[in-house]
Amino acid sequence: MEREILAYIKQNRMIGKNDVVLAGVSGGSDSMAMLRILKELQGKLDFTLRVVHIHHGIRGKEADRDQSFVENICRKWQIPCTVYCYDVPGLSREWKLGEEETGRIVRKEAFQREAAVCGRKDSEIKIALAHNQEDLAETMLHNLCRGTGLRGLCTMRPVDGEIIRPILCLNRDKIAEYLKEKKISHIQDSTNLSDEYTRNRIRHHILPILEQQVNGKAAAHMAETAARISQAEEYLTQQSCLVLGEFQKGKEYYFTEKFFMEPQIIQVYALQQAMEQLAGRRKDLAAVHYEKVLELYEMQTGRRISLPYHMEARRDYEGVRLCRYGEEKSAGMIGEKHKGSDIQNGKTVCGKNISDREWKIRIPGTVTSPLGIFSAEIFLYEGQKIEEKKYTKWMDYDKIEKNPYIRTRRTGDYMVINAQGNTKKLNRCMIDEKIPSEYRDSIPLIACGKEILWMVGSRMNERYKINPQTRKVLVLNYQGGNENE
Repeated sequence: MEREILAYIKQNRMIGKNDVVLAGVSGGSDSMAMLRILKELQGKLDFTLRVVHIHHGIRGKEADRDQSFVENICRKWQIPCTVYCYDVPGLSREWKLGEEETGRIVRKEAFQREAAVCGRKDSEIKIALAHNQEDLAETMLHNLCRGTGLRGLCTMRPVDGEIIRPILCLNRDKIAEYLKEKKISHIQDSTNLSDEYTRNRIRHHILPILEQQVNGKAAAHMAETAARISQAEEYLTQQSCLVLGEFQKGKEYYFTEKFFMEPQIIQVYALQQAMEQLAGRRKDLAAVHYEKVLELYEMQTGRRISLPYHMEARRDYEGVRLCRYGEEKSAGMIGEKHKGSDIQNGKTVCGKNISDREWKIRIPGTVTSPLGIFSAEIFLYEGQKIEEKKYTKWMDYDKIEKNPYIRTRRTGDYMVINAQGNTKKLNRCMIDEKIPSEYRDSIPLIACGKEILWMVGSRMNERYKINPQTRKVLVLNYQGGNENE
């Protein structure tokens, strides 16, 4: 096994001489196998090995047991170990994120903190994660079912920046055999046995059916496919980078006819990179946003669309301009009259004031407004995992007394801010959320009378959050907007 992993590490250039490898170890079978293999290969590859264990503050005594187990193993094997403790449930409430997303954030922070402590000038920091072939297959299936591009089909790579996955070439059967052969003890995380999480349902039901009834090496073949997709993804990214540079103008992008003569896949990849650079992040940017910008080129001069993270795209005489609202303001363009459209701090569209207008949410259905495109659906709640994103919210439909509608802020608006029913003025909420004053009039709101259910892209009303007593769930999704509708 060690020889196989050594060849895999060298093939993918995972670890160099004098590198510091931070191994994420939970105590489970995969991380224990990875740790033992790295320990065995340490002398041959000449790197420093350290362990990072993260206590999420979720599973009580079981989590304490995991911490003690990992610390004891590291003492026995003489590997430095650092434990980072977080109150993930508390942080989840404070940050208004799901526990799964909060867990990802704190794990990333823990590795960053450890890297800062043990980094040396003559070494590189590598973060070793114990993902295997089935993990990769589950991720591919999950992303494929939710809708994804090539990137989502190759998210688990042997090497991804400082992240390395030394046992990605192994399946769970091989790992189990290795642990048995070497008599390596490990522990079981009880959350892995539950079907509460979508990934666990894929692991326990869907992937086994594929391997039993379609192909016994389904996970291995998916890993091979992911490797080829990764190569295609890298090539398309490189080619689109070469194209994109020509159309960058300072802090914005101006796509002329020449851009739209490129193959469409290159256009999409270039837009993807441009929007990520302007937004400063990747999360919540989706294919629908790139498609809207491409469609804009076929529209008349003056048409524009609003996009997540205060971005907008506008059709003018020569092509399509992509920028952030703040950048447009700094260029002296806010308030400037354009043929077909005029924006004044986000309050005026096509010469019409939108502060006194509202658009009824269609339940179920989709509504297109100057403030954005919103879709709504209802389903019966049976304890499903809430997989919220920044631009998707789940609400307790039975508590919504009137049909909600879309609008911008008005005097007297308020939100319920905690489980006790305390309220706060909307303007104060916007200040607390650090929303710049010049953007507050353009934030789309979901409202019932003066009560705001959701500030799109930000917090939602505590009154309507899902709880064990919820029977019907309203799912609202924002997809950007066309301000000339």
